[in-house]
Amino acid sequence: MLEPASLSRHRTSVEEEMRRVVGESSLPLYRMMRYHLGWEDEEGNTARSGGKGLRSALCLLACEAVGGAAPRALPAAAAVELVHNFSLIHDDIEDGSAHRRGRPTVWKLWGVPHAVNAGDAMLVLAQRALLALSSRGLALQRVHRAAEALEETCLRLCQGQFLDLDFEGRPQVSLEEYLEMIEGKSGALMGCALELGALAGDAPAETSRSLGAWGRRLGCAFQMQDDFLGLWGNEQETGKSARDDLMRKKKSLPVVLALGQPGDIGARLRALYRQESLTPEEAEMARGLMERLGARSLAQAKTQESLEQALAGLPALPLQHGPAAELREVALFLVNRKS
Repeated sequence: MLEPASLSRHRTSVEEEMRRVVGESSLPLYRMMRYHLGWEDEEGNTARSGGKGLRSALCLLACEAVGGAAPRALPAAAAVELVHNFSLIHDDIEDGSAHRRGRPTVWKLWGVPHAVNAGDAMLVLAQRALLALSSRGLALQRVHRAAEALEETCLRLCQGQFLDLDFEGRPQVSLEEYLEMIEGKSGALMGCALELGALAGDAPAETSRSLGAWGRRLGCAFQMQDDFLGLWGNEQETGKSARDDLMRKKKSLPVVLALGQPGDIGARLRALYRQESLTPEEAEMARGLMERLGARSLAQAKTQESLEQALAGLPALPLQHGPAAELREVALFLVNRKS
């Protein structure tokens, strides 16, 4: 499925806003942040290996969908991208991930203490970026609400990440527990991006909240697809190793669904997950057992169900027709992507 044009329409403008916030300081701290964002290599030379900017694009689409002009929401779009990348720096440390987007992670190059500091600094810069909404003509009351929404989201991110890590030490979790975890880990920031965009577009408070709630549902479906690709996607395209998550006993959607299956094969999988950790060979064995338990089709069905639930709520929102159609197109792309 081709990437919708709406995802890249403002990508250059968002990057320019982010570069303004991060700055060009020669201090290694800022070089680490620019490296993680894909703007530089480890020697400080110009590079191009950043992310897709999905959340910033949704923020700007939301602004347009409520009748606002996208440039007005650029500070919010930059803020959500910086928060997303702050969380990735910390996730890489906590997961022990040595690579992201085909390159060594920040902690792998500069060590854990420096990476923690770089992630913290990026969070502060995100909060600073958001305050520039006032210079775009947004009323101070709305800027204050935007700051509250971002802070609430950061707390939800931390709570979701806590659950994700906590689940690694448990042999089994329920689908309900999994859904609670991904709503914090992935749904919260996607919802925040849409709410901030609507706020910047001067939408009524109820519309902003409703768009945020819709974004959280979309974010959950997005994470479900991410979980599927983590096990059965092309590792060269996803930039992730399925074996690493299996060895850490990450409770992704296919794992949660497979562990709940009855019978001898389900019992064998549960026995593996009662171990403290899995070897590479045991991780491959676990993936094979999940295949035999039908986890691939079960996960795909649950993901599509989640997507359909999100799409069903879109027509009820008071949005401009063109941008609303683009939001639907983006939602389909995000949940049916292959990388």
